[in-house]
Amino acid sequence: MSESDSREENYYDCLGERMESSCKSDLSLVRFISAELTRGYFLEHNEAKYTERRERVYTCLRIPRELEKLMLFGFFLCLDAFLYVFTLLPLRVLLALIRFLTLPCCGLRANICPFCKKRSGSRLLQPAQVCDVLKGFIMVICYSMMHYVDYSMMYHLIRGQSVIKLYIIYNMLEVADRLFSSFGQDILDALYWTATEPKEKKRAHIGVIPHFFMAVLYVFLHAILIMVQATTLNVAFNSHNKSLLTIMMSNNFVEIKGSVFKKFEKNNLFQMSNSDIKERFTNYVLLLIVCLRNMEQFSWNPDHLWVLFPDVCMVIASEIAVDVVKHAFITKFNDITADVYSEYRASLAFDLVSSRQKNAYTDYSDSVSRRMGFIPLPLALLLIRVVTSSVKIQGSLSCVCVLLFYLGMITLKVLNSIVLLGRSCLYVKEANMEEKLFQAPPAAGPGRTPSKGKVTVHPGDLLNENLSASITNQPVQREENLTGDLPKSNSDQFLTTPDETEDKDLPQDGSELKHRAPKKDLLEIDRFTICGNRID
Repeated sequence: MSESDSREENYYDCLGERMESSCKSDLSLVRFISAELTRGYFLEHNEAKYTERRERVYTCLRIPRELEKLMLFGFFLCLDAFLYVFTLLPLRVLLALIRFLTLPCCGLRANICPFCKKRSGSRLLQPAQVCDVLKGFIMVICYSMMHYVDYSMMYHLIRGQSVIKLYIIYNMLEVADRLFSSFGQDILDALYWTATEPKEKKRAHIGVIPHFFMAVLYVFLHAILIMVQATTLNVAFNSHNKSLLTIMMSNNFVEIKGSVFKKFEKNNLFQMSNSDIKERFTNYVLLLIVCLRNMEQFSWNPDHLWVLFPDVCMVIASEIAVDVVKHAFITKFNDITADVYSEYRASLAFDLVSSRQKNAYTDYSDSVSRRMGFIPLPLALLLIRVVTSSVKIQGSLSCVCVLLFYLGMITLKVLNSIVLLGRSCLYVKEANMEEKLFQAPPAAGPGRTPSKGKVTVHPGDLLNENLSASITNQPVQREENLTGDLPKSNSDQFLTTPDETEDKDLPQDGSELKHRAPKKDLLEIDRFTICGNRID
């Protein structure tokens, strides 16, 4: 053994003896208690970890504010689509019927009609007018069918069931409502396209009449389903011990268990947010129906409204609390920031602004139906049925009141649309998405793919100038003989997955790429948003 090795061995032996002697000297109760009382934290050695934990707390504190801003914006979007059924749709149907009845000369064999200056082979009604007439006929037929449904008999039938059975029925109704909504818009879209499809194309459908009866059957069954939901909620309100109402509200907290422990991406959270907006608006309308039915039973005594008020506030408060807790823990477990809700709001605003463009090929109410799964026709049909059965119109004064109420609804619809459009333009501009509104739509030939057209308009200079002119014009009607060269709307263009060539055109700056990527992903989501818990 060399001299250096022996020195090293002696050093470690001395060090071991010293540590052993120090440990023996520290083995005292006083020193142990002193160490426990004076032992400190050295958190600065793991600064990144604890900074991240603090940011999570701040994110959870910001969730209620950001979520409610999104919910409020989405609520007024649904309200705009819902008021459209009561206000503008009857006027549009009336204008379409006037056009149909006052222009019979277009069916003559003359090349050009001397009155309306239209060719004999052109359409008598525009596609939008055809869709409006179909919606009007569906509402009228379903309303006449709803008169054969006895609301009072349904109420007493449901009230005679046990509490547990009613709880199971209510859960089944919620699932059935989501399934009906997911398939209902497909039925309506199939009807609209079948009725307005160019005649030159080869027939590959079963006909307009079968599609129309399918749509009528769907709207009627969905309205009956919502009526049973409203009746069950009404029974819960009128029960003496409020046990059913408590069980129904506790069902919302069960939703937390089925959501927060799943993996969510931003797109899935966007779907859930849209579903929550639709669910909250539907619950508000159901509460309105319950209040109308109860006020009718008590001869419109205003004192009974204050009896219902605490239960209504309790239902609304539980819904808001469940949504806040659910979204707070989902964002916490999946490391999603609270700023994502501003992106969701900008995406909904983009749908609204793009539907007002000159080259938009879809109505905004249909965009809301596809995005949120909210179909206003069955809900509006049920509300009309309840109001007409609860309010008796007798005399000229009642007719004047109805007319004033209708004019007030039109005023509310117009003001709501104007405010929503202004806020939507602001949200789109803040999210730097305005360039997508002015991109030239690519022309797709019959034998080639659409070319990726470059932006030739500077959106920052034209957003405030051209948007106001674009949203007030009618969409350009395409000619029927140009079916081989069909432009795509902006909304359809950005609801598709971008190609690699588009990704190469994006700026290479990391911050800019990180800022724009989530918005392009959100615009890809088009449908099936009602099942908010669905994981791709």
